[in-house]
Amino acid sequence: MLTILGFVMIATFLVLIMMKKMSPMAALILIPALFCVLVGKGAHLGAYVLKGVGDLAPTAAMLMFAIIYFGVMIDVGLFDPVVRGILRFCKADPVRIVVGTALLAAIVSLDGDGSTTFMITVSALYPLYRRLKMSLVVMTGVAATANGVMNTVPWGGPTARAATALKLDAGDIFVPMVPALATGLVAVFLLAYVLGRRERKRLGLLTLDGAGTATERAVPEPAAGEPVLAGAGGGFGARVRTSVFRTVSIRTGKGRGATAGGGGGTAHAGTGATATEPAPADDFQGLDPHRPTLRPKLYWFNAALTVALLVLLVLQTLPIPVLFLLGAALALTVNFPHMADQKARIAAHAENVLNVSGMVFAAAVFTGVLTGTGMVEHMARWLVDGIPDGLGPHMGLVTGVLSIPLTYFMSNDGFYFGIVPILAEAGAAHGVGALEIARASLVGQALHMSSPLVPAVYVLVGMAKVEFGDHTRFTVKWAALTSLVVLAAGLLYGII
Repeated sequence: MLTILGFVMIATFLVLIMMKKMSPMAALILIPALFCVLVGKGAHLGAYVLKGVGDLAPTAAMLMFAIIYFGVMIDVGLFDPVVRGILRFCKADPVRIVVGTALLAAIVSLDGDGSTTFMITVSALYPLYRRLKMSLVVMTGVAATANGVMNTVPWGGPTARAATALKLDAGDIFVPMVPALATGLVAVFLLAYVLGRRERKRLGLLTLDGAGTATERAVPEPAAGEPVLAGAGGGFGARVRTSVFRTVSIRTGKGRGATAGGGGGTAHAGTGATATEPAPADDFQGLDPHRPTLRPKLYWFNAALTVALLVLLVLQTLPIPVLFLLGAALALTVNFPHMADQKARIAAHAENVLNVSGMVFAAAVFTGVLTGTGMVEHMARWLVDGIPDGLGPHMGLVTGVLSIPLTYFMSNDGFYFGIVPILAEAGAAHGVGALEIARASLVGQALHMSSPLVPAVYVLVGMAKVEFGDHTRFTVKWAALTSLVVLAAGLLYGII
């Protein structure tokens, strides 16, 4: 019964958020509370929730101060050169932009922390996606999938957990898996290229001339109801012109106008609206190159502080929450020595902090009930017990396949410390080594990073202003396909 109720609870949650019948926060709280009562353990709900909150409290603290830290770095202009460089490299070509998203996410993922990766990637690329009216779920989907593949580095969570659970060396697990993981990363870049081509077909190919003006080479006839790239402006002086039959004007960071020529009519600058099209709901303006929070004289200090913070994250010198707590306090104190300015910067990022930390504690209810009632254990054992005896010699393949759904529906701790040892024991009975099981267990990480139980994904969708249900609906199929590519490569290369 617990097995059935566990699967039904997860399915109910996913269906409701993807159909947008409930907000993710409400669904994460109310659905497990209801199912806790249904399994007859409503009296223990408080204990389950407090256990889940206690387990995730360090993560919530880390995310809270990480958002403040990177928010301050954006305010003071640390990432402005990155945005300008990306704009010049991408030349307003959607293909280059999406591939660049995968590349940036993969490089930053070397620090082993998904939250940091998403903050930096979204901070750098969100203005560009909005300016060119590109699909934001493409950005979140590609970034999450690239991070999932790279999250398997030895100092990252999954490999370290597998090594600890099976008493193995993390290097022995990771190094032989490099060819398979590299193949998975190539698959991510190929996916980014395909999605970029789709965006180019939808929006048209734009190029930037030396003056920073984007002109359209070819724009396909838009389908009915399909969003059209009409124009964009931003704080970096880029103007976008299109040949669709309307004129668009977008407010730039300092109120200077950027006009897009069309088939007739004119929209004047500074209004933030268009003559034929309403302004976006969030009235996006891009990063103002003259905003008062810029600290050009402290640029190298902030760059050195960020690099030092990332190095300490990799070396695990201190717990991650402590590092971000110290980093945020230092960044605020040095860049904004006046108390009023510090309060203003904290207030400016309070919405993101509240949204993300709230989602983490809501997820604690879900994981607390799922684990405390025993549903997750019964679900896992049902899957393992269902493995036919004939597949015993192929437990590496079985582990790889099971890792895809199990790491999506479970936390990494639950999977690696609860399920992987069982799979390793079953494999040992058929002559399959623990190393092979450990390597195969990494296969599902591409999908895991979009799991509703991963706090970092709420940083991604929150900063990108994407509904979690939209992200899930778009990303799951591509991330699962990437995991299957890693599994196939591992089998082909004889690693699994």
